[in-house]
Amino acid sequence: MSGPLIPSDPSADAVRRSALRRMRTVAVSLLLLAAAVYVATLGEDGFWGFVNAGAEASMVGAIADWFAVTALFKHPLGLPIPHTALIPKRKDDLGKGLEQFVGENFLQEDIIRERVLGVQIAQRVGDWLAVPANAERVVTEGSEIAALALGKVRDDHIEALVTEALVPRFREEPIAPLLGGLLAEAIRDDLHHGLVDLMLEEMHGWLLANPDTVHEVLGERAPWWAPDSVNTYVINRLHLEMVRWLDEIRGNPDHRARKALDSMLGQLADDLLANPATQERAERLKDRVLDHPAVIASAVSLWQALRKALLSSLADPSGAVRRRLLVEVEGASTRLRSDAPLRERLDRMAADAAVFAVDRYGAELTAVITHTIERWDGKEAARRIELHVGRDLQFIRINGTIVGGLVGVLIHTISVVLH
Repeated sequence: MSGPLIPSDPSADAVRRSALRRMRTVAVSLLLLAAAVYVATLGEDGFWGFVNAGAEASMVGAIADWFAVTALFKHPLGLPIPHTALIPKRKDDLGKGLEQFVGENFLQEDIIRERVLGVQIAQRVGDWLAVPANAERVVTEGSEIAALALGKVRDDHIEALVTEALVPRFREEPIAPLLGGLLAEAIRDDLHHGLVDLMLEEMHGWLLANPDTVHEVLGERAPWWAPDSVNTYVINRLHLEMVRWLDEIRGNPDHRARKALDSMLGQLADDLLANPATQERAERLKDRVLDHPAVIASAVSLWQALRKALLSSLADPSGAVRRRLLVEVEGASTRLRSDAPLRERLDRMAADAAVFAVDRYGAELTAVITHTIERWDGKEAARRIELHVGRDLQFIRINGTIVGGLVGVLIHTISVVLH
């Protein structure tokens, strides 16, 4: 099915049309000049006989080449002569031939690999990024693109990601071995001691800052029959002992309570890895957590906070993210310019990627030529092609006129010599 061509630039078409018209005028003028000379010297001998022969041959050459050039785009003089109007009639065959020509002569592995390696992409990128303005431009445009991408991600997208992708995956994945392994590694590397110290510090500080709350909580459990003075004394004593006990644990890394906690956590890690009952309880806990509405709300809130922080930093030219990006870009430029093996690896990777793309998608790329030409209207395609290359084709007519005249003079000379 034929369709219109892609619209071109009217001003550029006007320039091409004017140039084509001028060259046609030159070609026709030479033909008319040859005809005038032929008529003026008709029947003459001697020198003018040579001129007449040359003019006659010039007309023949000019008309023959006019026919050849015109036959590419339309029927000469409107006559349906066979093998004329080639482009309108055979544009589909020409498109297939052009597709095969491009595929066989350009989209070849050796040609592509040699060309990509010869470009030295890594070196050029490193030199380009070495210019501060270019590095700043990369960071600026990259930040703008990242900000646009972040802005396109809506809260419902995150909610759908969590509910449709992450939560089902978490349900399928057993949590007990993962938690047990993490806990065992943390205990082995003493990573949990920092968390224990933080908890002890917070508990100690809270007990010191909230004696009334401690008194109220413990007072609810005091015997009703005991005098208030006794209950108050006991509660104050308990509060003081809890503060002292926590202070002792804080200050003694080898305290019995710490060792007991280490033992308890170690046993929990072993149970999570090997005890079916503990593993089952961990899975039930995981399912309850995943079923809780707060999971979705927390994920969305976390995303909102992260997006807000990133957008704010990306929008700030002196923000931490953009400064870090600029440092990384400058570092990449330095490495590319100084590390020859790295450049070679990257260039080979680029060549491999180009070859892979052509090997997999080359046929589809060249097929675009055929598909596009098949959609063109034949007459419109011929008109547009003639507009682009017709000026140069007029030189064939001009050359035919001149060369034909010279050949005519040569043939007439040979005829004179032989007679």
